[in-house]
Amino acid sequence: MKIGELLERKGPQPVFSFEFFPPKTPKEEARLFEAIAELRLLEPAFVSMTYGAGGAGARSVEWVGRIQNEVGLTAMAHLTCMGHTREELGNILEQLRGVGIQNIMAIRGDPPKETGGLEATQGEFRYAWELVAFIRERFGPAFSVAGGAYPEGHIESESLEADLRHLKAKVERGLDFLVTQLFFNNALYFGFLERARKVGIEVPILPGLMPITNLGQIRRFMDLCGASIPGPLLSRLERAATPAEVVEIRVEHATRQAIELLEAGVPGIHFYTLNKSPATRMILENLAGAVR
Repeated sequence: MKIGELLERKGPQPVFSFEFFPPKTPKEEARLFEAIAELRLLEPAFVSMTYGAGGAGARSVEWVGRIQNEVGLTAMAHLTCMGHTREELGNILEQLRGVGIQNIMAIRGDPPKETGGLEATQGEFRYAWELVAFIRERFGPAFSVAGGAYPEGHIESESLEADLRHLKAKVERGLDFLVTQLFFNNALYFGFLERARKVGIEVPILPGLMPITNLGQIRRFMDLCGASIPGPLLSRLERAATPAEVVEIRVEHATRQAIELLEAGVPGIHFYTLNKSPATRMILENLAGAVR
């Protein structure tokens, strides 16, 4: 099923979805599919798999195909254009279509720091909008195409206004919906949504929540993607006496976020699972009938 069509005809009922990343070892692969099997019981509308670097990129096609064809979940494959030629991207998309994938998350990807950044990166595309345009040019409506959005602005963007201009250009090339980067304060999402609508971005925008249960991970993600965390929440996490207390605080906070978002009428919620099922499962159990 194409996710864009699902979001168009779902009515007022919100959907929820899960994101996973490529495993690096056979042990991690086994854990990944254990987590997927556990979360499958929650009947997500779809799941997504990020695009692995290096050799993992080739296996991403295999893994996303397994999720859809063996596990039985609608799967969306992430595809990064950085460092790829048009021919390579076309081949990857043909492979994805060959295993039944109809949904693509089109993203730029991060330029390798050792090559001198974006300007020195090899490949024919430097921006996600170019990838979106290529998919539509080559494959037409064969794929439902999603893009990423940043409530606090992309970490490389010069301003929120510039970030919105780039986002609108990406949407105009043929995106069906957007999924946001993680955020810890719902006001950031609501403010972003209002700004996006004002500049004419009308596609569904799914908020992304990451139930990180490790304070070190939270700090790393804050540095990596520029996400901020409310001072009171950070203080509570820093005062937590045990890892279990950190988990309790984060699950409680993410549950409150999800309830507020659902009450505001969001089209759904996308959970960044970090290939683990317990925290995401606890949040959805807390939501009980609110998700349905």
